[in-house]
Amino acid sequence: MADVIEVEAARTGAPPAARARNGGSGAAGGWAGRGTPYLFLAPYLVLFGVFGLAPVILGVWISLHSWDLQLPNKPWVGLANYKELFTSDSLVYHDWWQSVRATAIFTVGTTPLLLVIPLALALLLNRSFPGRTFFRAVFFAPYVLGVAVIGLLWRFLLDTNLGMVNRVLELVGLPAHTPWVTDTPWAFISLIGVTVWWTAGFNAVIYLAGLQDIPAELYEAATVDGASAWDKFRHVTLPGLRPVVLFVLTTTIIASAGLFGQSRLITQGAPANETRSVVWYIVDHGVAQNDAGRAAAMSVILALMLGVVSVANFRFFRYRED
Repeated sequence: MADVIEVEAARTGAPPAARARNGGSGAAGGWAGRGTPYLFLAPYLVLFGVFGLAPVILGVWISLHSWDLQLPNKPWVGLANYKELFTSDSLVYHDWWQSVRATAIFTVGTTPLLLVIPLALALLLNRSFPGRTFFRAVFFAPYVLGVAVIGLLWRFLLDTNLGMVNRVLELVGLPAHTPWVTDTPWAFISLIGVTVWWTAGFNAVIYLAGLQDIPAELYEAATVDGASAWDKFRHVTLPGLRPVVLFVLTTTIIASAGLFGQSRLITQGAPANETRSVVWYIVDHGVAQNDAGRAAAMSVILALMLGVVSVANFRFFRYRED
């Protein structure tokens, strides 16, 4: 072996010791070097495969079957479950699109508010004033509460007859019998208002992080150029926050489309299931009615809808950047 190393070193001009270090491991050493990144990625890939990719594949597979959880046979139906969602005389058509409509109303109502209000809060909380840390904690505190706590709390507060909200309105001379949780459009107003109060603090924290990443030199240069506060906001703050706005917009839409606990606990779907969300309907259809095939098809359609919206957001912001 030493003779081979000496001959190879003489041919390449490298010292024998160096040649032994570099080539001694052969192809195995090169493969190990190329495989090192995948070893670091392996834990994530395993977790993603088990808890992310596998459920998606299983869900698509279930959607292609008549999947009754209580029966051993799950016959193949192909795209029949999907066709029923778009066939007006099917059993699930009306309820499915009613839940889609309710979710769309909620999402359209909450998304602009959860973009603008948290941004205004972040701009205020980014200033230096006494008690700034306290107020940051106060605005973020509701987000720490679980949806069960939020739902039950506001269900009692918004009750038409016994709720504190109507009692306060009565004291100030305003209509005191508003059906906040039993009639539209008040039920949607209640769901949107409660959700904005609950989650605005989280988005404000995201905006705060983005504001602190904008270089202070840009504001100083704008001040030297005589820019007003509005000019600084338009030409410095908003461009600097563009990636953050994209993140907040996309996550807010996805979270709003996943509405479940608020409508289940606050309005309980009233009136006549008009505030029943898509996720609630999918869970009810798949678990309570033992029809996992149609429920899985609904989940796939919902995921595709959210995927289209997310891609549209990214394309729009990329276009604006260009």
